[in-house]
Amino acid sequence: MSSPDFQQLLNAEQLAAATAPDGPILVLAAAGTGKTRTLVFRVAHLVRHGVAPDRILLLTFTNKAAREMLERAHEVVGPGVSGVWGGTFHHMANRMLRRHAPKLGFAHDFTIMDRDDSRTLVTQCVKEMKLENKDFPKPAVLLGLFSSVANTETPLADLVAQRFSEEEGLGPHIEAVHAAYTKRKRDMGAMDFDDLLVNGLKLLRDHADVQDRYQQQFRHVLVDEYQDTNPIQAEFVDRIGAGHGNVFVVGDDFQSIYSWRGADFRNIMTFPERYQGAQVYKLETNYRSVPGVLDVANACIAGNPEQFQKILRATRPAGARPTVVRLRDGDEQARYVVEQIRLLKREGHRLSDIAVLYRAHFHALELERLLPNARVPYVITSGMRFFEQAHIKDVCALLRVLVYPTDELAFTRLLGLLPKVGPRTAVKAWLKLAGKFVAKDPAQREILRSVLGAAAREPWSRIEAILDEATEGAGADDLVERFVDTFYGEHVRHAYENADERLDDIGAFMVDLARAESLDEFLSSIALLTNVDGDDASEEGGKEAVRLSTVHQAKGLEWGAVILLWAVEGMFPSSRSMNESEEGESEERRLFYVAVTRAKDVLRICVPEVRRTREGGVIYCTPSRFVEEIPPEFLLREHVGFL
Repeated sequence: MSSPDFQQLLNAEQLAAATAPDGPILVLAAAGTGKTRTLVFRVAHLVRHGVAPDRILLLTFTNKAAREMLERAHEVVGPGVSGVWGGTFHHMANRMLRRHAPKLGFAHDFTIMDRDDSRTLVTQCVKEMKLENKDFPKPAVLLGLFSSVANTETPLADLVAQRFSEEEGLGPHIEAVHAAYTKRKRDMGAMDFDDLLVNGLKLLRDHADVQDRYQQQFRHVLVDEYQDTNPIQAEFVDRIGAGHGNVFVVGDDFQSIYSWRGADFRNIMTFPERYQGAQVYKLETNYRSVPGVLDVANACIAGNPEQFQKILRATRPAGARPTVVRLRDGDEQARYVVEQIRLLKREGHRLSDIAVLYRAHFHALELERLLPNARVPYVITSGMRFFEQAHIKDVCALLRVLVYPTDELAFTRLLGLLPKVGPRTAVKAWLKLAGKFVAKDPAQREILRSVLGAAAREPWSRIEAILDEATEGAGADDLVERFVDTFYGEHVRHAYENADERLDDIGAFMVDLARAESLDEFLSSIALLTNVDGDDASEEGGKEAVRLSTVHQAKGLEWGAVILLWAVEGMFPSSRSMNESEEGESEERRLFYVAVTRAKDVLRICVPEVRRTREGGVIYCTPSRFVEEIPPEFLLREHVGFL
C-alpha cells in the first residue's frame, strides 16, 4: 500500500496536531473542525513511524467510535493498526481486570452485571432490610446515586443530602442499602458497570506492578472527547500515561456540557498544569457551518472568560445570517416553526435535515400539540413524546379516573403508584367494584379501601382528598397541583433520577390543562396525539421526519437547518441550572454554543414575548442574555405576532 500524503489529506492545523512530536499534547478541537480525522491520522502517523500497534491505547466514549476510527486508520496505512487497543474506558478496564482481578479478590471470570441485574439485586437488598413498605427511593434512583458515588468519588451522604434535602432519616437507610449491595456483589464475584472503572483504577492505584506493566506497554495514550471525562477516567489516563508521557487528548472545552453526568470541566482546563511542557494545538477551521452561524457562535462563547480561547473560522461561502424571531407566545412560536418547516421543505431541505432544539423537553409542548394536526412527521431524538412519558401518563390517570368511571387502565395505573399495590391487587379491586369506579361514591371508596393493604391506605387517603376537591368543583389543573404537592411529587423524587425535569414537565402540563375548554376534550386530544405515528403523519413525508431534541441529546449531530426554541431568561439559560451551581452560567453558555453550532446553513432563534400562566395571565419574558450579547450586525431580526 502506497504511503499517504498527509499534507494533501489534512489542513495545516490538523497536520500539525496529528504529526506532533512525542510528549503530552492537548488538541482543542472546536465544533466542526475535524476532531475525528485528526485522531485517525495521529494513529496512522504513529504506526507509520514504527510504533507497534499494541503499544497504542485509544480511549473513546463508545466502542463504535473506536471501531470507526481504527477502520479509517486502516484505510490510511493498512492492516498495521489491527493490534491497537481501542475502546471505551470500561472496555479497557475490563481487559485489565480479566488478567489481574485476583489481586482484588475476584476470579478471572468474574460476572459483569447489566442494568437489569443491578436493579434486581438492589431490590432484593431493599426487601431484605424491610424498606420496601416505606416510602423509599426506587432501585433506579438508588443506582443513580451509587453511580454518582463511583464516578465522582463524592461521599454518598453528601449526595443524599443534596437529593433529599427535605426528607430526614433517609440517609442511613440508603447507606445501609449501598453497603448491602456492595457486599452482595462481592459475595457473588460480580461487578456492575461502574465497578469496572473503579476497580480498573484501583488496580493501578494499589498495585505498582500492574501500573508499571501498563505504563510500559502503552507508549502512547490517545483520548477522544476529553472534556467529557470524569475524575476516575482522568486519573486512569494520568496513571497509564505517566510511563512514557505521550498522552494525546482531543476535546473542546466549549462543549463541556455533561457535569450532571459526572464530567469534570477541570480535567481539560488543568491538563497543561498536570502535564508540564504540554503542547497545545487548536483546530479552528470549521467545515460545517456558514460564516454567519460561526459569527453567532464565536460571539456567544466569548462571554466565558475561563476557557481556552478559540475563534471558529469558516471554509464555506457566505449564506444567510441567522435570524432572531420575536414572537407573541409559545403558541405563536409553534405556528412559526411549522411555517418554517414548510418553507424549508419548499426550498429543498429534507425533513430529516431540519432540527428543532430546546433546553428542556417541556419547551416543545405547544409544538408537539401542533405538528400532528399540521401533518408534519417528527421524531423525538433519544426520548419519548411529551404525552407518552410515564409521569405525564400517571397524572393523566388521575384525571381519567375522575372523568371515565369504566377506564380500567387508568384505574390500574393510578393504584399502581401506591406502595405494595401490583397488578393482582388492582385487578382484585376492579372486580370487587364490578368494573366501575365512581370517584364521588362513598360506598365504592369503602370497597376500594377494604382491598388495599396497610401500606397503601395512608397514601390513598391523600388521593381521596383530591377526589373530594374534584366533587367540589376544583379546576383540573388545581387537582393536579394538589396531587403533586401531597403525593406524586414525592413519588417522582423517589422513582426517577431526573425528578426535577419531570416536575417541570408537569408544571407545563398544568398550564396546558388550565387552557382547555373541558377536561373531557383535553383528555381526548391527548389520546389522539399519542396515537399518531410520526413517520406516517404525512403521506408526502414518508419516512422523512423533522427531529425534535434537547440540546444535550443533539451534541455531536448536525443539520442543515436548526430552529432553537424559547431563548429567554429562565428557560435558556435555565433558572434551575443558574441557581444550583456557581458554574451554571458558564455551562449554560456552552450549551447554547453547542445548539448554535449544530446548524450548517440555517439558524432561527425563537424569543417569545410572554409565557402563559394557569390563571390565564402572562409572564413577560426577557430575551436570553446569550442572544442579547450577540452583536446586532450578526443577526437578522423578525417580528411575528409581537405584542
